Amino acid sequence: MPYMGHLLLAALLALAAPVVQAPLGQAPPAGACSRPAPAHPVVTALPWPQLSLDPAAVWPFSTGKGVTVAVVDSGVDSDHPQLRPRGAVLRGQDFHLVGDLPGTFDCDSHGTAVASVIAARSARGVGFAGLAPGSTILPVRVSDRGVTDRGDVEMIDPKVLARGIWYAADHGAKVMNLSLAGSADDRWIRDAVAYAVQRDVLVVAAAGNGQQGLTPQRSYPAGYDGVLGVGAVDESGRRLPGSQIGPQVDLVAPGGNVLAATRAGGHQYWQGTSFAAPFVAATAALVRSAWPELTAPQVTERILATATPAPGGRGSQEYGAGLVNPFRAVTDGLVTTPAAAVPPAASPSPSAPVNRPPAVPILLTAVVACLALLLARSLATRRGWNARRAAPIGDRPAVVDVPERLF
Repeated sequence: MPYMGHLLLAALLALAAPVVQAPLGQAPPAGACSRPAPAHPVVTALPWPQLSLDPAAVWPFSTGKGVTVAVVDSGVDSDHPQLRPRGAVLRGQDFHLVGDLPGTFDCDSHGTAVASVIAARSARGVGFAGLAPGSTILPVRVSDRGVTDRGDVEMIDPKVLARGIWYAADHGAKVMNLSLAGSADDRWIRDAVAYAVQRDVLVVAAAGNGQQGLTPQRSYPAGYDGVLGVGAVDESGRRLPGSQIGPQVDLVAPGGNVLAATRAGGHQYWQGTSFAAPFVAATAALVRSAWPELTAPQVTERILATATPAPGGRGSQEYGAGLVNPFRAVTDGLVTTPAAAVPPAASPSPSAPVNRPPAVPILLTAVVACLALLLARSLATRRGWNARRAAPIGDRPAVVDVPERLF
């Protein structure tokens, strides 16, 4: 009964956690947000990614404690009840606005949601918690909102993004989450990512949400050397239609109907590769905490080697190595010796007689099966049973399909 034990552990952690009350929030600095996103209600249900990845199974071995994860995004609302405990969120830095502002506020919840998937603490009566709740978030604010007042996509300044990446690499980040993508190979961002990789930061990036058809499309920074590019799958394990295909997809993670925190309190369902990437970043934090002697490339190797096989087959441009598996990434013992060769199958001699089953028993079995089917149908008809469609499943919760964070 290992699974029940994991659920029991999660329940005990939740009972020991603070109770989440009505949404409450921290107002951004004056003039920082022209139109801040509203608060949302608390959602108590256990989300499907947490049920599927079963984080309680890995928490006895690692919670990500001692690992700082940089979330280079729209900022993080550190006043959210599940991100408020001491050690959850650092001061960080705002590079979007002029002045010495922290990264601990968020105008549209994108960065808060990403950070919560990684490090949200357990709360009594709430099923949602981050995958690495012992890790610490370094919030680096490089954008305001994903959409302007006119409904256009708000682009991220590449130089601002590059400055944020450099800052995170220089301020203790061992893992960096970039839930953003672009089709252009920008030299500022390329150089900043290379600097972070050189500093042994494990950089995780979203593969992008702009896929149309099945033609592979390059996206950056997921496509840069040393970066783990993450695609998104739904509850069935299938790739989301918009999750981009290409050589930048190293593996996939839950990205459809992902429950996460929102600014000013509460939770909301989200969709896209932006919310798949933090599951991989959290897994990297778990591994770096459990195996502190490993370099970033070695952590990447563990994560890819332990991924659960996906429908596309290992190494496909849709699914990469497969679905991230936090438990195996932390606990599996990897070996460096190659696998032993499979012995050749022995073929029967052509002259050997072939034993065929007699035809009469097969025919008798078929007749008995037909009679049993007719009898069952007759009994069902007498009892008033009629074939009919099943009742429709209830409506899904509202999901925010956010536009791609572009630079």
